[in-house]
Amino acid sequence: MTPDVTTAAAGTASLVQSVDWVAIAPPLIAAAVALVVLLADLFLPPARKPLLGWITLAGLAAALAALVPLRGGGRSTFCLTANPDACSYTVDQFAFVIQALVLGGALLTALLSMRDTEEKLPAGEFWFLLLSSAAGAALLPAARDLATLVVALEVASLPAFALVGLKRGDRLSSEAALKFFLSSVTATAVMLLGVSFVYAATGTLHLTEIATKLADVPGQLGTVAKTGVVLTLVGFAFKTAAAPFHFWVPDTYVGAPLPVAAYLSVVGKAVGFSGLILVTVVAFPAYADVWGPALAVLAALTMTLGNAAALRQSATRAHSAVRLLAWSSVGQAGYLLVPIAAAAYSSDHQVGATVAYALMYAVVNLGAFAVAALVARGKPLNRLADYRGLYAERPLAALALAFFLLCLAGLPPGIIGLFAKVTVFSAAVDAGLGWLAVVMAVNVVVALYYYLRWTAILFRAPEGAEEPSGTARAGIPAPLTLAIALTAVAGVVLSGLPQLALHFASVTLF
Repeated sequence: MTPDVTTAAAGTASLVQSVDWVAIAPPLIAAAVALVVLLADLFLPPARKPLLGWITLAGLAAALAALVPLRGGGRSTFCLTANPDACSYTVDQFAFVIQALVLGGALLTALLSMRDTEEKLPAGEFWFLLLSSAAGAALLPAARDLATLVVALEVASLPAFALVGLKRGDRLSSEAALKFFLSSVTATAVMLLGVSFVYAATGTLHLTEIATKLADVPGQLGTVAKTGVVLTLVGFAFKTAAAPFHFWVPDTYVGAPLPVAAYLSVVGKAVGFSGLILVTVVAFPAYADVWGPALAVLAALTMTLGNAAALRQSATRAHSAVRLLAWSSVGQAGYLLVPIAAAAYSSDHQVGATVAYALMYAVVNLGAFAVAALVARGKPLNRLADYRGLYAERPLAALALAFFLLCLAGLPPGIIGLFAKVTVFSAAVDAGLGWLAVVMAVNVVVALYYYLRWTAILFRAPEGAEEPSGTARAGIPAPLTLAIALTAVAGVVLSGLPQLALHFASVTLF
């Protein structure tokens, strides 16, 4: 009787898992600070609401600091007792880099938002939603089962709907939130259907186990498995704004508060692409012949449609600067898809080119939005024509924006942009996707026109203006100045030492 009791007790104990609190600290800190902000908002008087922004900045900085012990990766938690190698949460180099990207992006977004929450947006709701979305975004790259992946994706996405529509009484904001919500809900529904098919074919949700079982699916379940893979990819194509699922992007960016548009363009894109990398490279390598060609076609279509639409933006149209950045982000999404498609034709599962490009894009795109936020303070229509003569009014801001645009174009002195594009181009060539490399080269040349056109506008003389405009006379909030300075310094450092970014992003998924 005693041995039976001992055996039962041992079996019960084996079901109790220890939690690696250090590994889960970054998203946990962001979530905890979100709750603190929500509670503090109930008790702080209106005059003290700006304190919530500083609490948010401190929380995001703490979450970034919590990444330091995770450098090098190799930590897992929430693993199956029957199979310790199948875990729901793993911090490897890939997760570390993406978590640093999304938390850094959220921190810069918070800097951009400090004055808006004092003047236009409800502070408590804004900071709570931003921190909640950042917590989900930090959780997703470490997720290693489909359930955790979908939950993290929705935790990152649901607060973003509300952030887009937070400008109360603004018709454009409400329409943008509705369009973003409907497209995202559709993507989630399609993705969940695909996940259910994959589970039906494999009997597991863990990515590594799915990879093993998909390689040996019974014949009668082959169609179910392929359908699940395709539907899951379609769901992520919505999230990454890949064509033809990109229709929500321009209206959403225009209607959202400008810092939220910046957040969606960087953090939202990083979330979608990290999830796409995990399901394709880690979970679905057995069906590389299905998703490889599909992603290659999507990459070509996305970059072509994005750049073609950006070319059509009129300088005098309201919000044309934001629309150009929106269509530019669609085109950049096409470049980001190239190395993932190339991974289907490679045996080493290198996705470093996508991660390196995402790092470059995050820094310079946030910088471009920061300068756009500066211009919008004096010229709320934010037309491309409003940037004419910016160098005469704000020389440092104009030089920073010119540098960011040249980085996006891949021209010197934006060396990091050039290196990132060459890395992506090389990934396509090495994978034997010569036709995709040609399409990318053509699109890079096409994109030069609208990037250089915007850059030229900055240095033209202001039209009929003897005195500086309202943008020049108005003071710049310190957090906005800091955001522009940080992104500019980061861009210059990365352009001077591009190998650091490429080495930092050189990750391999198994």
